[in-house]
Amino acid sequence: MPERKPRADAARNREAVLAAADRLFARSDRPEHVTMADIAAEAGVGKGTLFRGFGDRTGLIQALFEARLEPVRQAVADGPHPLGPGAPPMQRVPALLDALLCFKLDHRHLSLALEDAGTGSPYGAGHYDWWHATLRGVLEELPGFDGSDFTAHALLASVRADLVDHLLDHHGTPRERLRAELASFTTKVLNAPHRSGPNAQH
Repeated sequence: MPERKPRADAARNREAVLAAADRLFARSDRPEHVTMADIAAEAGVGKGTLFRGFGDRTGLIQALFEARLEPVRQAVADGPHPLGPGAPPMQRVPALLDALLCFKLDHRHLSLALEDAGTGSPYGAGHYDWWHATLRGVLEELPGFDGSDFTAHALLASVRADLVDHLLDHHGTPRERLRAELASFTTKVLNAPHRSGPNAQH
């Protein structure tokens, strides 16, 4: 039996749903209050369209997050220095974290919605594994650098959406100060005594 072709309007419906979800999460102070019914109504489609296309609310949020993140992934995979491949690790690690921080600042509502979805943890999302593997790989390029797996987790924890949100809303930390403090923190981590050899501290 020949494989059924997708409906002609499937792609348009998908984009309409993603755009509607993006708008609703951006307008909402409480991302957990945005429901599938809200998104369907905003997009002008039936709830069945959402469940067929994304499985559940978490799947929809993940799909939206991945779509918005794709340009950053491309820049990391193929872009110029210092974010792209081939840059010295002491430059590329801060650039990777700055790119992720800026993404979460620009898409704070979406990042919070994703971290709140399901278990309330970002660690189960596919993008987290990708960022961790990328960061760990760059850290491993540093001569004598030990503990790259844990260090990658710790550095990614410094740009969690809930922390970024807390610093912005409760501490009033300006965007550029956040970026500068992250860069300073990252440099200190990279220069800490993780190195093996005769000059390493034990």
